[in-house]
Amino acid sequence: MAEKLKILFLCTGNSCRSQMAEGWTKYLQGDVIESYSAGIETHGLNPNAVKVMAEAGVDISNHRSKHLDQLKDVLFDWVITVCDNANESCPVFPGNIKRFHISFDDPPKLAKNAKTEEEALDHYRRVRDDIKRFVSRLPELLG
Repeated sequence: MAEKLKILFLCTGNSCRSQMAEGWTKYLQGDVIESYSAGIETHGLNPNAVKVMAEAGVDISNHRSKHLDQLKDVLFDWVITVCDNANESCPVFPGNIKRFHISFDDPPKLAKNAKTEEEALDHYRRVRDDIKRFVSRLPELLG
């Protein structure tokens, strides 16, 4: 049996987008990919990300916000940055690690001016669904 690809999803605070990407990857691609997430900083797990992922049947409530340094002993095959800040701040990794960048909108920023909780959650849902579409194509995208 082939060894699973080890992928790190990296964003600024490891609170929302990278957490959703890790959750979707475990759910959709767990047979071929071992997924992790971390941030350049830690901002805590976003409760709205947990809520909208649960709506889609994916439980990320046991995830925690991790700093990149906490995963320094994992030998990743890929680092996927999911926001522009993480892409610009991404450190150099040892070995033959490949990088991929895709920028997803920031749900907390989009939801800041929402007039209702439902309107705010709709921003999270859209980004959740964008990330799901991306993750469902990961094996073909990474070759």
